[in-house]
Amino acid sequence: MTGALPIERTTGAPLFSNNKLSVLRKHPYFADLEPEAFDQLCRYAKHTTLKRGTTIFSKGDPGTSLIAVISGTVKISISSPDGRNAILNLIEAGEIFGEIALLDGLSRTADATANSNCELFVIDRREFIPFVRSQPTLAMKFIELLCARLRWTSDQVEQVILQDLPGRLASALLRLSDKHKPQGRTISITQQEISEMVGMTRESINKQLRAWATRGWVRLEHGAIVVLKPESLQALVDAGADDGE
Repeated sequence: MTGALPIERTTGAPLFSNNKLSVLRKHPYFADLEPEAFDQLCRYAKHTTLKRGTTIFSKGDPGTSLIAVISGTVKISISSPDGRNAILNLIEAGEIFGEIALLDGLSRTADATANSNCELFVIDRREFIPFVRSQPTLAMKFIELLCARLRWTSDQVEQVILQDLPGRLASALLRLSDKHKPQGRTISITQQEISEMVGMTRESINKQLRAWATRGWVRLEHGAIVVLKPESLQALVDAGADDGE
């Protein structure tokens, strides 16, 4: 975490509203903590509000903190020396990130940027690691988290190697829309962002999405994509995307 970020530090009881703290309490990795342990965790949480486009950390930075998103979206990405960008993930409200470098103490593996105006909790590694050691159940939860991240990465590699471009796009839409099942399947993402996520040009993304919109599989909105028939996209993925258009 760069020192330029405006972090509100607290001592003693947390000063945050219960609504904000519920982001931590509802997270599956903290939900089972005893009240006393959860209160201790909250005392470690530092609050920050960032404007869209703010760099949270860069690849190669020291891994000094775990970060929870209270509101907004954070983009995890990498870039090449010639200026090409690839989006690895979009972290939304209720999710955490930064756990890999936090746990092994090595450098960050990607860039993290506020993709919208964001509110975050930041927990310093110097406080979090001793806390995890005192909570064996939480340690197991983070092992599960790392395994889930590895499976997710393996799926991404499989898509890039084995799927054609429509299959990659369908997989990405399904993965992103799964996060929004309780509220519907509207994905707040631009076509440029999704092109950087699946390795397709924006023009190819637009052509494919319009073809699917004509079929009634998706609906295109300003800055968003609504998945209407996830079963059709899944069938496309399962079939190897032979019939992309």
